[in-house]
Amino acid sequence: MMELSNNTTEELRVPSEERVTQLRNLIDTLRIADEIASKGYLISSSELADLMDINASAVTSRGDHWSWRNWVVSRVRREGNQILWQLERVD
Repeated sequence: MMELSNNTTEELRVPSEERVTQLRNLIDTLRIADEIASKGYLISSSELADLMDINASAVTSRGDHWSWRNWVVSRVRREGNQILWQLERVD
């Protein structure tokens, strides 16, 4: 019979370097969102999904106006087959 090992909290923790890398990536993402908002850029659903790290269909299913972290996301218009979104910073 095979013995199951009990995983300790230490074994389940993400290594420190990896956590720091994840935080750096998050800061980069937030800076990009901030620049998009401050410059008034419009981005497509797929670009917004990439920024948020979600599926593009999840973006469009949220409706025309919703919050994400420090931004309000608004559907602005459709160009051809693309929906364009605008980010507005809220503090």
